[in-house]
Amino acid sequence: MLLWAQWLAFASSAAIVIGIAPSQILLGLALVALFASRERLRLPPIKLPLGLFLLGTLVAVALSGNAMAGFPQVKKIYVFSQLLVAYTLLRGTRIGNWLVLTWAGLGAASALFGVYQFSVKAYNIYQANEDFYPAYVTARITGFMGHWYIFSVEEMLVLLMLSSFLLFSAAARRYVWLWLVLGATLGLGILLAETRAVWIATAIGVTYLVLCWRPWVALAIPVCIAIGLFVAPSTLRERAVSIVQPGSDDSNGFRAILLRTGIRMVEAHPWFGVGPGMQRERFMEYLPPDVPLPLPSGSYMHLHNVYLEYAAERGVPVLLIFLWLIFKILWDFARGVRGLPAGRDDRKSLMHGGIAVTIALLVEGMADVNFGNSEALTMYLVIVAIGYNAISRDGTVVSS
Repeated sequence: MLLWAQWLAFASSAAIVIGIAPSQILLGLALVALFASRERLRLPPIKLPLGLFLLGTLVAVALSGNAMAGFPQVKKIYVFSQLLVAYTLLRGTRIGNWLVLTWAGLGAASALFGVYQFSVKAYNIYQANEDFYPAYVTARITGFMGHWYIFSVEEMLVLLMLSSFLLFSAAARRYVWLWLVLGATLGLGILLAETRAVWIATAIGVTYLVLCWRPWVALAIPVCIAIGLFVAPSTLRERAVSIVQPGSDDSNGFRAILLRTGIRMVEAHPWFGVGPGMQRERFMEYLPPDVPLPLPSGSYMHLHNVYLEYAAERGVPVLLIFLWLIFKILWDFARGVRGLPAGRDDRKSLMHGGIAVTIALLVEGMADVNFGNSEALTMYLVIVAIGYNAISRDGTVVSS
C-alpha cells in the first residue's frame, strides 16, 4: 500500500501541469493510500507558521460576517495536504529529479499546444483584419490550463526548476541537449503568454541561479534581454514596453485603483481584514471617493497583489505570518545549500530551484495573488517538500 501511495503522490504532483482536477483526484487517492499504509505522517519544519496561517484564515472567515464567501479558502486547506503527501512520500533526490523532468516534459507539451493556439489566434486576427496587440492581449494562449495567467506561472516554475537541474545536478550531464530543448520550449510558452509580471519574475529567478552557478555569466543576461527585445516581433516588444509605458489596452490603470481601495480596507480592518472573498463584495464601499465612475476595464475579483490581498482580507497579522513562512523556507534552503560541498549535487539542484521559485513568486506576487491560485500553490508546495527532503542526503526527516 505504501508503494501505491508513493506512485499516487508522484502522479498527483506531476498532473498539476495538466490540470487541477486530475491532480486533486489523485491527491485524494494518495491520502487514502497513505492513511491505509499506516506510514508515519511528516511535515517539514514549517509547521508553526503554516498552522498559524491556516488558523488565521479560518478566524478571518469566521469574523467576516459572511462565512460562505470565504468557504473557497476553507476548501483550499485540502490543497495544503499536498505538502503532507509530498514530504512524506516523495523522499530522495532521485524522485525529486524525476518529478522535475516529468514537469519539464508535460510543461513543454503544454507550451507546444500554446504555440498551436497562438498560430490559430494570429491567423483569426489576421483574417478579421484586426489590430493584433489589443485583440491578442485579451485572449492569450493558455496551454493545457484554463487561463493564460495560470499557464504562465506554471511554465515559470517548471522552467526555473529545470534550469536549476541543468546548472547544479550531477544527473544533468546526460541528455543535455534534451533538457535545453525542453527549456527553450518552456521559455517560448512564457514569451507568447505575454504575462509581464511573469516575464520579470522569470528573469530574476534565472539571474539568481546563474549568479550562484557562474557569477560572471550573469553579466550577459541584460545583454541577452536587450538583443531579444531588438529582434523580437512587434507584439512582444510592444508588450514589454507597456511595463513602463502602458497604452490604453493595458491593465496598469485599474491596478492603481485596486491599490488605493485595498489600503483603505487594511486601514479600516487591520487585525482580521474584511474576510476572504469579502474584498470583492465590499469593494465599492472602500473605493476612494475621488475615483470617477465607470471604473476602467480590468478584473476586480481580487486586488492583484498577494501582500495587499492577504492584509485586506485576513488582516496584517496573517500577512506577517505568511511572510515568516516564506522567508523561513528561503532561510532553510539557503542554509542547506551552504552545508553542501562544492561541485554538482542533486540536493543543491532541488534547493537552489526552491529558492529561485520562491524569489520569483515573491516578485510576481506584487502583481497578482499567485499563492491564492490552487495550481501555482500545489506546485509550490511540492517544490518545498522535495527541497526539504533534499536537505538530508538520504531524505530522512528534518527535525523541527
